[in-house]
Amino acid sequence: MTTRIDCDSCVVRGLACHDCVVTVLLGPPPELEALTIDDDDRLALDVLAGSGLVPPLRLVEPVTGPEVESA
Repeated sequence: MTTRIDCDSCVVRGLACHDCVVTVLLGPPPELEALTIDDDDRLALDVLAGSGLVPPLRLVEPVTGPEVESA
């Protein structure tokens, strides 16, 4: 499985960029179009973040809420 990181779709872009591993590794979001990482890479980033060597991934993608029927 892969994770696609698209800073343009991150709902905390600008708010959490300063403390995101993507910004630390690749620079600020205007330079980043999209990044795809596989499970092994994601695990490695999680281990590095858990050890305090890099900040964690702060990507927050928008989700759609449940459909609500109008009465």
